[in-house]
Amino acid sequence: MLLALVYGTILLHRRQKLLIPWYWYLALVFIDVQGNFLSIRAYQYSYITSINLLDCWTIPWVMLLTRFALGTRYSFWQFVGAGTCMAGLSLVLLSDSNSPDVQDASKRPLLGDVLIIAATFCFAFSNVGEEYCVKKKDRIEFIAMLGIFGVLVTGIQISLFERKNLETINWSPTMISLFTGFVIAAFVFCTISSFVLKMSGSTMFNLSLLTTDIWAVAIRIFFYHQKVHWLYYLAFAVVAMGLIIYSLNDSSSDDETAASTTETTTQYEQLSSEETGGANLDWQNRKHQDDDHTCQAPQDNGIDLV
Repeated sequence: MLLALVYGTILLHRRQKLLIPWYWYLALVFIDVQGNFLSIRAYQYSYITSINLLDCWTIPWVMLLTRFALGTRYSFWQFVGAGTCMAGLSLVLLSDSNSPDVQDASKRPLLGDVLIIAATFCFAFSNVGEEYCVKKKDRIEFIAMLGIFGVLVTGIQISLFERKNLETINWSPTMISLFTGFVIAAFVFCTISSFVLKMSGSTMFNLSLLTTDIWAVAIRIFFYHQKVHWLYYLAFAVVAMGLIIYSLNDSSSDDETAASTTETTTQYEQLSSEETGGANLDWQNRKHQDDDHTCQAPQDNGIDLV
């Protein structure tokens, strides 16, 4: 609702038609909402280690979708950077595995794993769609439609599936403050993520999100006063290294693409000029031959020129 109020107002002030039909925005928002719903629901059935591990599937989904949907090409070193980031996240999971969780009989890990895998595909589809909207069309329009149709989709789903849970909430000052803080954080996240997707793309965006688990270390240390395994610090360094490898080669690949495009354009211009020059030369030769033939014809026919 906050996204709809802020960015919707800006969109109305522009008084311009939508660059993308509204039903495409509705479909994209519906997929995004389902991804959030499935990922949160997965925590009810599975363990955090399994969820974080399977959440990495967003990256290959995104790389696959951007390759076929947007025509994005990835170099060998970009795959190395992505693999390095996933290796860093595996170190986080290895650290978590050293602290065994208490087994809960109410857990259904297989169902939770299926839910999080489905959520990763929804997130990948949503990120690729958002990348297309913010790069090819208009960023403000997309965020406004995300807020407007997000209110519609979530409102319907809450009324159908979670109305009783909503009624049981004790709206104390603490609970209101927590919801307010979450809304502000989500608003800032949606705003900044649109810039990241426009500048770097959905693959780099999801690779950067792998650091979310690393930033949780600060919360564990300073807020919960818990000890952190040394593998967390190693994981942070590995993930940062992977991001640097990917981003550097992402820039170089863009330069190569631009250079290739410039070279192709230059060759085309040279070819066009050569063809034009050759055509002019042929026309001049034919003109000279016609003039010579005209001058020689009267002599051959024996006609006197007066």
